[in-house]
Amino acid sequence: MTTTEMPAVSECTVTSCSYNDHGCHAFAITVDGRNGTADCATFVPLTAKGGLPAAVSQVGACKRADCVHNEHLECTAANVRVGMGEGDHAATCLTYRAG
Repeated sequence: MTTTEMPAVSECTVTSCSYNDHGCHAFAITVDGRNGTADCATFVPLTAKGGLPAAVSQVGACKRADCVHNEHLECTAANVRVGMGEGDHAATCLTYRAG
């Protein structure tokens, strides 16, 4: 899989993340999580905004081997959406589906 084939982060509504400045500006995110959650492990809760100004964010790695979109720790979804999680899960991959 090349970087042009990696799924894009099509939406991120987690405005408290430093990489979110009217969309995700991280070059790539990592999806992690436990016990049925799929958290965006790239989430950074700072007031300063960062990342690349013209980034098309993508999924660099997915540690949720139980997701239907996960093939050899690579995401095969067309794109992913990240949104607010519950409790201590600040940013969640909304595309995650247990398989």
